[in-house]
Amino acid sequence: MPQSDKALLTRLNEHGVEFVIIGGVCGVLHGVPLVTFDLDVCCPFSPGNLRRIEAAVKDLHPYHRLTPGKLPLEFSDNLVARLKNLYLQTDLGKLDCLSEVKGIGDYHDVFNSSELHNTSHGKFHMLSLDALIAAKEAVGRARDLTAVKLLRAIKERKEGS
Repeated sequence: MPQSDKALLTRLNEHGVEFVIIGGVCGVLHGVPLVTFDLDVCCPFSPGNLRRIEAAVKDLHPYHRLTPGKLPLEFSDNLVARLKNLYLQTDLGKLDCLSEVKGIGDYHDVFNSSELHNTSHGKFHMLSLDALIAAKEAVGRARDLTAVKLLRAIKERKEGS
């Protein structure tokens, strides 16, 4: 996992953000030998959790990377109430925060499909191998289906040992 992703995960943890690691970093943690260019997490989009995300990245010059003009991250009460996803660029890299995961469901469902992962830089919840396979299959992009093949091979190897 890239050092930048480790640093982002550490910051989220230190600020008490509720989240589950999904996407490419989750695949890497399960053993998939693919490169990932962002950190994807699923989290509750409650005002408190969004404010903790904001605090975790505020000194990293965050901006909304998918908006015209690359608007800086500034939460208003109105925006917090309407957000479903958050796609940020920071000095440490891309951070994508999703309120639900295709093939799994909302944050509650994702959390219930996660497992605790203990690393040298903290404890984090991440999608289980089966849940990650289901999510990648549901998205169905070519790179996700490539990851599914690798994830299934990892699953077979684990079940065989």
